[in-house]
Amino acid sequence: MSANGFARAGEDGRLTLAVPSKGRMSGPSLDLLEAAGLSFEVNERSLHVPCSNAPVELLFVRPQDIPEYVQDGVVDAGITGANLIAESQARVETLLELGFGRCGLEAAVPADAPQQRLEDLDGLRIATTYPVSTRAALAERGVTAELVLLSGSVEAAPRLGLADAIVDLVSTGSTMTANGLRRLGRLLDSQAVLIGNPTRLEGRETELERLELMLRGVVDGRARRYLMMNAPTERVEELESILPAMGAPSVIELADPAQVALHAAVPADAIWDLLPRLKAAGATGILVLPVERVVP
Repeated sequence: MSANGFARAGEDGRLTLAVPSKGRMSGPSLDLLEAAGLSFEVNERSLHVPCSNAPVELLFVRPQDIPEYVQDGVVDAGITGANLIAESQARVETLLELGFGRCGLEAAVPADAPQQRLEDLDGLRIATTYPVSTRAALAERGVTAELVLLSGSVEAAPRLGLADAIVDLVSTGSTMTANGLRRLGRLLDSQAVLIGNPTRLEGRETELERLELMLRGVVDGRARRYLMMNAPTERVEELESILPAMGAPSVIELADPAQVALHAAVPADAIWDLLPRLKAAGATGILVLPVERVVP
């Protein structure tokens, strides 16, 4: 039993996975685990939840505690934000970027302030709730500043005279704009990640590899779309040159010898530009379907 009251990872032979108990990463984390094939039931009071179809147990804790839990072997693996790993300086291994919870640590000043670049923050007072990663990121740019540590919202700090600038976690930047702040630049990129401590697994490496494989399949699948289309036979080479497929697209003969069907998995973010080009090259009846998972 660990000092915090939780059983040490793997004491019952199950792989223990720490999951955010609250915040914007909590729901997407559970959705990802379900999509990966894990079966479990949770409620608002859940703390330990065993999966019914796999030797995996979910442990719901604060996301900021997860890096240290993984480092100390309290759990085998965890889902948390990359920025929280940087802030805690935990010695863990990032196994997989999960594609949600994207944000960044950014600096901002009042809209009428003279500063235009991150380097202009040198010598100023900066309010933040992330002092470790802020100091490290500024030092990389040769910036020395006085950090004012605040536990809550930092957007009001310049208006209250507590600081000249702020560094905070940003998704859209709308909160900064609403508080009369102008963004100077990004110090750190972040998203949800799967982390582990392979040196503490004690023979359960296979289970962790399987968990990573199943999650990676879903993450890679979400990043792709499956295209199905009909095309004139004489335009196949042109269409193949347009498709950014995973290998060569499938070409399927149809009852009409002048037509074929093309199937291909393509990056989801390419769809916007890709469909008009396929249409112009003669493709018809184009279907765009979600991909549940991709296992190479």
